Amino acid sequence: MNIKVLGPGCKNCQTIHDYAQEAVKNLGITADIEYIKDSKEFGKYIMATPGLVINEEVVHEGKPLPSPDQVAKWIEEYK
Repeated sequence: MNIKVLGPGCKNCQTIHDYAQEAVKNLGITADIEYIKDSKEFGKYIMATPGLVINEEVVHEGKPLPSPDQVAKWIEEYK
């Protein structure tokens, strides 16, 4: 499983990254979590940050932020 957190490194992006790490740990799965801060790279996926991509599928873009439970649900769906 590949998870990408997309954004310039702001607090909201870090929050999504933390939610993803926690979900992976709690679900007991193995995943590569990338934090992509380069706007040229994350611009290939989204127009508004923060973004979350799971296995090359955009599952979240922009605000409001998803809850930790929602992030875990998305990760579980794609495992």
